[in-house]
Amino acid sequence: MYLINLQNLEDKKIFYLFIFSLVARIISIFVIGDTSLENEWSLLVNYLTEYGKLYSIFPALVNASWIEANFSVPNYENPLVPNVFMPPLYAYYLYLFKFLNLNNDLYILLILFSQAILSSISVIIFYKINKIFFSEKISMIGSIIFAFFPLHIYACGQISSVILQSFFLITFFHFFFKIAKTVRMFDICFLALISGLLILLRGEFIALFIFSILYLLILKVKIKNIFIILFFTFIVISPYVARNVILLDKVTITKSVGYNLWKGNNSLSTVEGNSYFDTNLGKKISKVPIDKYYDINVDKVFQNEAIKNIKNNPIHYLKLYIKKTLSFIFIDINSKYPNYYNPTHYLPILFIGVTSVIGIILSNKKSFLMNFLILFFLANIALVSFFFILPRYSLAILPLQVMFSNIFFTFIKNKFFKKL
Repeated sequence: MYLINLQNLEDKKIFYLFIFSLVARIISIFVIGDTSLENEWSLLVNYLTEYGKLYSIFPALVNASWIEANFSVPNYENPLVPNVFMPPLYAYYLYLFKFLNLNNDLYILLILFSQAILSSISVIIFYKINKIFFSEKISMIGSIIFAFFPLHIYACGQISSVILQSFFLITFFHFFFKIAKTVRMFDICFLALISGLLILLRGEFIALFIFSILYLLILKVKIKNIFIILFFTFIVISPYVARNVILLDKVTITKSVGYNLWKGNNSLSTVEGNSYFDTNLGKKISKVPIDKYYDINVDKVFQNEAIKNIKNNPIHYLKLYIKKTLSFIFIDINSKYPNYYNPTHYLPILFIGVTSVIGIILSNKKSFLMNFLILFFLANIALVSFFFILPRYSLAILPLQVMFSNIFFTFIKNKFFKKL
C-alpha cells in the first residue's frame, strides 16, 4: 500500500514530501515540543507504571475543581478507582515506551519522534486519497498544505492523542474507499483494525463508525462483508470491553459524556468549555460513593446537571451550540488559549475554513464518495459541538477541510488557469 518506486517521478515527489515533512516536525519538536508528561497523561502513565492498572483521573479532576471553587471536602483523597473516564489507547501508547527504561528526556523525545513519523506517513496516505478525486498537481498542492500546516507540525511536538487520531482517521478513509470500490479481505481486516483503535482512542468515533457502516450499505457492499468488519472491530475492542464488564458490569469503552456535556453547557461555558463548578454541584458530587463505580456515578451527576441547564435556558445553549459549530469550522473569536491569535495559527485555520466551505458548495453532489466525506465532516462537527471545542480539535477535521479546499482550487484552476 505504501511502497514507493523512486524511479517514478511521482513517487520521488512523494518521498521528498515525506522527508521534508519529517524534518520540519523534528525541528519543531526541538524548538517548541513538550519536555515532560503533564496533567492527565502523567497520572495515567504513573498508574500503569506503579500499579499495572489504568486507574481513573476523574477523582483528581474533581478535586482540582473543588480547590478552584474553594469547596472543601473533609478527608477526601484521590482514590484509586477503575478508569472509564478516559479512552485507554493513548495512555497505553505512552506506557509502551516506558518498557525501554529511558531517562525522561529521551522518553519524551522518542514519543514525539514516533508521532512525527506517523504524521509524515499520513501525508503520503493523504496524497493517495486525494488522487481518487483530483489531478496529480492538485493532490500534491493539497498534500503540501496538509504536511506543512502550522497546527499539524505543532501538534507533533505535543503529548496529545490528536496525531494518532489524525493518522488513524486518514488511514480509515483510505481503506474505506478501497472497500467501496473493490472488497478484499486484507482491506476489510485493516479497516476493522483501524476502526477498533479509533474507538479506543476517541469515544465519539463509535457514532461516526456506525454512520460509516451504514454508508457502506448504501454503496452496496455485501452484508457478509459488513458483518466481517463489525466482527473484527469488536475483536479489537473486546479486551477493554471485557475488562469493563468484569469490573463494572457495563458494556462500555468510556463514560464521560455527562462531564463533557456539562463542561460545554453550564452558566460559565464558552466555546472552549468551563470546568469550574459551584458549591451546589460540589455537594452533589461529594455524596457520590467512592467505589469502583465512581466514574460512572459522577458522570451521571454532571449529565443531569447539563440536561437541567439546557432545559432551563434552551435558547442560550442553542446560540452557544451554533457558536461552537462556527468556531470549529473557522476560528474562535473569543479564545482564552495562549498564542491562539498568533497569525501563524489562526490565519491558516481561517483560510482553510473559508476555502473548505466554498469547496463543499462547489462539490459534485453526484459523487457518493465525496458525499460521504462531506456528511462525515458535518456529522463530526455536529456531534463534537454538543460538548466543547478546543484548538487542537481542528486537526481532526483538517484533512477533510484540505480536500474540500482542493475542490475550490480545482475550480479556480479550470476557471482562470486552464493551461497549467
